[in-house]
Amino acid sequence: MTVGLVLADCHPLILDGLECLFAGNNGYRVLARCSSGQEALEEVRRLHPEILILDLHMPKMDGIAVVRTLKEEDIPTRIVILTATLDEREALDCLRLGVAGIVLKDMAPSLLLQCVDKVAAGDVWVEKQSFSRALEHLLRQEAGVQRVAGRLSAREMQVVRLCAQGVCNAEIARSLSLAEGTVKAHLHKVYQKPDVQGRAGLTRFAHENALL
Repeated sequence: MTVGLVLADCHPLILDGLECLFAGNNGYRVLARCSSGQEALEEVRRLHPEILILDLHMPKMDGIAVVRTLKEEDIPTRIVILTATLDEREALDCLRLGVAGIVLKDMAPSLLLQCVDKVAAGDVWVEKQSFSRALEHLLRQEAGVQRVAGRLSAREMQVVRLCAQGVCNAEIARSLSLAEGTVKAHLHKVYQKPDVQGRAGLTRFAHENALL
């Protein structure tokens, strides 16, 4: 059976290279080429390919947002991330969202083919170094949540995370469907902790406890 692919990258040279790579393999058929995240999302909705090969850093809609939307819409297309760089937060987001493959652009094209072959067969392929960093971060984060579980409520932890990321009170309220006064009340309780003094102290507290 031929596996349908949608390719998404903002660089035409990369798209040309990918199309040539899969054109030489009879098991695959390129259904669409996309140069933005929004276009990739629309084409996957329209074509329902078996696999989407997606760069993380896309105009109009970044790769993580595309992956999250497809997951929310329960579209079964499996996703392979092909990216030049990948930090531990991006790797962690990919893992949490069920991305099936992660390949860095400086790897050999044969490794991308191996990845897509495995993903097409129902397996998972991830770039080991990034996966290891992401897993370590996840374990640190879980340990941090356990450390502060008796000191902060689940809602307070949500507010702390957003505040430490630089999100203003009004945006936190909108994100969590709360009144802005409720957000301020949560922050007031957090600021009463002996090791949290203002937003700078809150940010330090969040980092020390791996809440971000």
